Amino acid sequence: MSPFSRYSLPFNKKEVEKIIESILYDLIFSQPKKRYTYEEVNHCFYEILTRIVPENKAETITSTFFNQLEDIKVELEKLIFIFFNNDPASKSEIEIILSYPGFFAIAVHRLAHILYQLDTPILPRFFSEYAHKQTGIDIHPGATIGKNFYIDHGTGIVIGETTTIGDNVKIYQGVTLGAFYVSKDLADQKRHPTIEDNVTIYAGATILGGTTVIGENSVIGGNVWITKSIDPNSIVYQEFQPTIKQKNNNQVDDYVI
Repeated sequence: MSPFSRYSLPFNKKEVEKIIESILYDLIFSQPKKRYTYEEVNHCFYEILTRIVPENKAETITSTFFNQLEDIKVELEKLIFIFFNNDPASKSEIEIILSYPGFFAIAVHRLAHILYQLDTPILPRFFSEYAHKQTGIDIHPGATIGKNFYIDHGTGIVIGETTTIGDNVKIYQGVTLGAFYVSKDLADQKRHPTIEDNVTIYAGATILGGTTVIGENSVIGGNVWITKSIDPNSIVYQEFQPTIKQKNNNQVDDYVI
């Protein structure tokens, strides 16, 4: 007998993934996706919820969730231009929609965060992990993220549950907004950092701790390790002086990998 036999799946994973894709498609593109109507997606979403919460709560979550989609649609339309203007390599808005993992991860997070705020079990994390699987960007659904959030490239980014991010924040690949280890009974405490408005965090930076605040308008350089608060308008970087020498013509460098 399987050691996991006491568990049963509350929903079909592929079914939920189709719902996520259908919602995003209808939010972003002007024409509805022909395979599923808005009413069909709404009904499927409700049916899945009834498998994990009582019917009256499923009705409340479904109506609240779909009522907030218009606000997300407006935000995503603005976000397309934020991405387009921030990346000199981007050639069109449609390129952002179809091929930018940061845009996709933020779009899914907006959906997951609504469900998280509605105290929905399982689904918010499943939404986030779907985006994680697609993009390599791991944003917990509980993270609170402000307007005009820009992710450049994105692979390897980790944003923890109690992270708070202000408006107009820009981060690059490999950034971790994480926590120190705490025991399970302290899980409800704020464990992840606060990033104030207009902060830029470059690739590979690690910022840890629930009391750590990165002050507004600050720039955090690549590969720095921060566990204490930083005043507003600061520039933080790691000094590193590379060593350069001329190679002897007869010199051979041997490496063992």
